[in-house]
Order: sequence, then structure tokens, then C-alpha cells
Amino acid sequence: MDADLIAKGGAVFAPLSQFGLLIVSGEDARAFLHGQLSNDIEHLSADGARRAGYCSAKGRLLATFLVVPHLEGFLLQISRDIAATVAKRLSMYVLRSKVKVADISDAWAQFGAWGSDAAQLLQTAGFDVPAEAMGVTGTAQRCIVALGERRFLVLGPPETATLLAASFKQVAPEGWTLADVRAGLPQVTLATQDQFIPQMANLELVGGVDFKKGCYPGQEIVARTQYLGKLKRRMYRGSIEAPALPAPAPGNDLFGAEPQAIGTILSSAPRPEGGYEFLAVMQSSAVERDEPIHVGAPDGPVARIGSLPYAL
Repeated sequence: MDADLIAKGGAVFAPLSQFGLLIVSGEDARAFLHGQLSNDIEHLSADGARRAGYCSAKGRLLATFLVVPHLEGFLLQISRDIAATVAKRLSMYVLRSKVKVADISDAWAQFGAWGSDAAQLLQTAGFDVPAEAMGVTGTAQRCIVALGERRFLVLGPPETATLLAASFKQVAPEGWTLADVRAGLPQVTLATQDQFIPQMANLELVGGVDFKKGCYPGQEIVARTQYLGKLKRRMYRGSIEAPALPAPAPGNDLFGAEPQAIGTILSSAPRPEGGYEFLAVMQSSAVERDEPIHVGAPDGPVARIGSLPYAL
């Protein structure tokens, strides 16, 4: 991410090749998703997006979604490496419902636009920009989601890149990932599927779980953990100062004072000033003891645990 440009009041955009996109359409699409996801889709307005998780019967996250209402149904932003398999799994549960699930990752392009001037530049380029955080505007061919903190998701045809390039400076996709890490937004990928219940990944803290809605796969375990259990693991933000090392990858282990792993990295991105930042699900006791935490191996680089924009 071009940190200097952002600091001076500019804006940048990045193609988001790390994400895939599903569409769930048909007259029963809303009810179907409401019964499958961890959040309330039944009452989701046409101009509002919502985060949600898709769990196994054991309450473990198989995917994290940004759910975006669309004229033909609902668009689900998902990690690109699991888009096809999750679309297939969802399709297995359609049964007699009038619902179609399709992977449209190759048909739609995704872009992130952010910075203090992002909204104004999008409007100048002819985009209808939502006024509120998690607001949605768009047409059958294009959608814009305001994610808050002057960040916007733009979904549309590949030629959207040309419109954005006329007003924004293009940066690498890792810049957007870094912003997600700093916002504490969990992203389940192939390397971390079926490992964590939603609360371990802080999904309820970013508005991705509704504990009052009806049943969905894994709902009993998720609810029991919330009301009766005590979480031993949570998602934390960390950083390492070793720019010469490869980036910590999703699925990499973290180690404390003992040789056994105490955590798993969910996502990471390089920092403009060098080193990396990451999100990882870790044993809370290790963080509370303030012991050295090593990335990748018991003798790997030491991570510094930082703050999140919400309280654990």
C-alpha cells in the first residue's frame, strides 16, 4: 500500500485477485441463505451488505462471506481458492428450493478503492457511492459497497479497471489485505477451512453472527460457546520486523515458550515500512502471559502483538 499517498489525502485502487465471487439467485435465495449462514439474511435490506460465516455441522468455519444484495439475488465475496468448492457444497443443500448457486469469479472483476479522497474520486468517475458504512449501490452489472474507514469495494466488469485508473493510482492487492488485517476482518482460506468456530475468528465482533436468528449448520455449537462456554482462543493482530523472510502464510503455526503450536495465521500482508502484519487465531493465555511468540517455527522470528479496532 502506498502509505505516503494515503497520508497526503490521496486515494488508490487495487485489483482484488485474492477474492472469488458467488451468486445465489432464485425466488427462494433469501430464505436459503438465511438457513445456511451465521447472520440474518431474511431482514437484509437491498441497500445494505453484511458479513457472515458458513459453518460445518460442528460449527467450524468453512468460509467467510461479504453478502451483497444484487438485482438477481445475492453476491457472496469469498476467498478465491475455495470459491468453487463452497459453491458446490451450497448447491448440495438447495434440494427442492428455487435457488441457483453459481461461481462467477471469472465473470466479475473486484477492486478495492480507498483513501481520504476515494468517495469523491469515485463520484467524479461516474459511480454512485453509498453514503453509509456497509451501504450498497449499483446496477445489474456493477455494485459498490462502502466498507467504512474510506474504503470501497467495487464489483463489475473487467473494464471497470480503466475507469478507476483514470482517477486513482493502482497498487498491489496486498495493500487491501493489509487494510483488512488492520481492520481485524477474518478471511477463511483453503489453508484454514474447518478449523475455527466463528467467535475464535472474532466474526461476531465484526457483525458476522446473529445469535437471535434461526437454525443454520453448526448453530447449536456456536450459540453454546457464546452463552455457556469460555473461549480459549481468539484472533489477534501481530507484526514481525523481518523483511527478508517470506510473508507468513495462512495456515502457518505460531509458537510460544513450548514447542507445541499455540496459534494459526489466517492472513498476512507486507507493510510499507518493511516487515509483515498478520491476523492469527491464538491461545489467549499465551498472549496474556506476554511470552515471546515465534512465527513459523519454535525458533522463528518473534512477533509483536498489536491492537485491534474493537475490544476482545
